[in-house]
Amino acid sequence: MSKTSAVLAALLVVLGLLVARPAEAAAVRIMPLGDSITGSPGCWRALLWNKLQNGGFTNIDMVGTLPAQGCGVPYDGDNEGHGGFLVTNVADQNQLPGWLSATRPDIVMMHFGTNDVWSNRPTDTILAAYSKLVDQMRASNPNMKILVAQIIPMNPSTCPECAQRAVALNSAIPGWAAAKTTAASPIVVVDQWTGFSTSTDTYDGVHPNDSGNQKMSDKWYPALSALLGGAQPSPSPSPSRSPSASPSPSPTRSPSPSPSPSPSSGPSGCSATYKVTNQWGGGFQGEVTVKNTGASSVSGWTVTWTFANGQQVTQAWGGKAVQSGASVTVQNESWNGSLGAGASTTFGFIASWNAANPAPTPACAAA
Repeated sequence: MSKTSAVLAALLVVLGLLVARPAEAAAVRIMPLGDSITGSPGCWRALLWNKLQNGGFTNIDMVGTLPAQGCGVPYDGDNEGHGGFLVTNVADQNQLPGWLSATRPDIVMMHFGTNDVWSNRPTDTILAAYSKLVDQMRASNPNMKILVAQIIPMNPSTCPECAQRAVALNSAIPGWAAAKTTAASPIVVVDQWTGFSTSTDTYDGVHPNDSGNQKMSDKWYPALSALLGGAQPSPSPSPSRSPSASPSPSPTRSPSPSPSPSPSSGPSGCSATYKVTNQWGGGFQGEVTVKNTGASSVSGWTVTWTFANGQQVTQAWGGKAVQSGASVTVQNESWNGSLGAGASTTFGFIASWNAANPAPTPACAAA
């Protein structure tokens, strides 16, 4: 055999090996969908991500148009957890198709409806919104796998009826899911209600604290891992009525975000960045990120700002807010006051506004 023939033969062998080698499977794309319980910061997602990695489910990609918001551990934090959103508004305004087009999920895991319960939207109206979102998911991907949560309990002091409304919604979800599921696109109900207590598992009666995040992660894991492993878990039973209930942030009316970041760094080692995340006629939702800019840990923080146009804070989470005239003071909760060097946390609030809503410049003081 000539030298040229030998080289050609070797090249053919290499090309044959390349053709025969199976292509690596594409990562399974998973979209967490919901409101602030999912996204602000939704640290159950960080726990779930790492639990999946440790369980051998490494070929996954969490997707969404929103980024991670901290949580103190490395994780894939992309999500569609829109603070203050109503599932009925998302359905009515056809917002989901754009998110689906941008992220192309294979699996959607949805905890959505808390703000609708708060707003006294009828159970049938909420379920109709669920159905529309499922139809849009299947239009995006005919083989979409869908996890739908029975929402964590709620018991806001300003809405004594909300606890029973959440029970009514959760009780109706399994029957809705059974009627809507298909072989190609199964709907699996995940019971996030049972065993969840607002007194021990939330920091404000609304959002999960560390123990609540752990419980949510533990509930999502078997259902999601079963889908990733090819099994089909059974829908969860209807919720018990024993857990205490838990409120959700005040609802938004017309999600038209108008972010307006305004950072400020104080001399005591922390900074605060203010932005408007959602705004509607007469009201808006704001978010402030507090970051430790010093070289050592801080044990607490206080953020202050002054509204220029009569805005009034009506609700806050992730921080204790007090407003006196135009001046707003927000102090850390017990769970998020300690920040290591470079670490950050986020608090949110709902407020009213009238003619103008400029972003104030907050100041941050660390303890």
